[in-house]
Amino acid sequence: VPGSKLHTFQTGTLRPEFSLAVNLLATKPVQIRHNALEAMRVAATKALTKALGSETSFFMKILVFPHHVLRENSMATGAGADRFQSGMRMAFGRPVGTAARVRENQAILTVKTSEGKYSEVKKALKIASSKLPVVCKVEIAT
Repeated sequence: VPGSKLHTFQTGTLRPEFSLAVNLLATKPVQIRHNALEAMRVAATKALTKALGSETSFFMKILVFPHHVLRENSMATGAGADRFQSGMRMAFGRPVGTAARVRENQAILTVKTSEGKYSEVKKALKIASSKLPVVCKVEIAT
């Protein structure tokens, strides 16, 4: 299995006084590659740090794990490729990466912070959702 670029699933400080929890939800079922999850994490951390001050003022957690192995059967191109390539016959493919399978309305990311910071968190999650291959919505967790 190829290594994942996503190593850190939690960022910030988990404090009991964080009363606001906001989730980023997928609107359709989708597979999200590990490098897209890492890009989302970096964008969200940067936007939240810029909006809220420091990493002690929020807690962010990625709720999905890229466990599904993606495989690719690379086809030969060029002159004479048909002589040594067998096409899709017995095409298992070699592993090229991992992905997280996400269901419809499943939470991908959650952010906890103090009350009254919803607009800043919503803006940061919108920036982070632009790194994902699916349209996402921001919702207050109950």
